Amino acid sequence: MNFPNSLVVILLVVTLTGCATSKEELMPHGGQTMKDIWRQSAGGDSGDNLSQQALLDARSDLRRPIGDQPMVEQRIQYTRNAANEIYSQFARLPNPDLVMYVFPHVAGGEPVPVPGYSTVFPLYTMPEYAMPGEMAIPDMDTLDRPIRRP
Repeated sequence: MNFPNSLVVILLVVTLTGCATSKEELMPHGGQTMKDIWRQSAGGDSGDNLSQQALLDARSDLRRPIGDQPMVEQRIQYTRNAANEIYSQFARLPNPDLVMYVFPHVAGGEPVPVPGYSTVFPLYTMPEYAMPGEMAIPDMDTLDRPIRRP
C-alpha cells in the first residue's frame, strides 16, 4: 500500500472511532436537575426547604442603611448663594438646536461623491439671558387644568 492510501485509511478509522463513542461515556448524566444545583449553590439542601437563614442573609446584603444624606443634599440646594441668585434672576433663554441634513452630492474639481449626513448647530451664536422676571415659572395648578376653548 502506498503512503496516501494508508493516510486516508488511518484518517477514516480515527473519524469513525470518534463517532462510535456514546454520549453517556463522554457526558454522564447525573440525577441532579438545575433546580437542585441552584439550591446547593444557594446554601440550601437539595430538598424543598431552602435555607431561610441564607435567604435572610442575602436580603440583608441588599438593604441600604438609612441615613440623612438625601436631606442634607436637599438643604444644600435650598441654601442661598451667589450662583443660585444669579441663575434664578438671569435665566438662560432656550437656544434650540437646528438639525440640517446634507443630501449626498458630488464635491471638488474632480467629482468626488460625498455621502449624506446630518449636522447640528445652535440657533444663536451666543447664549441669551432673560431679564429679571422675564421668564416666569409656570404655576403647576394651571398646567393640570384642561384647556377650555370657546
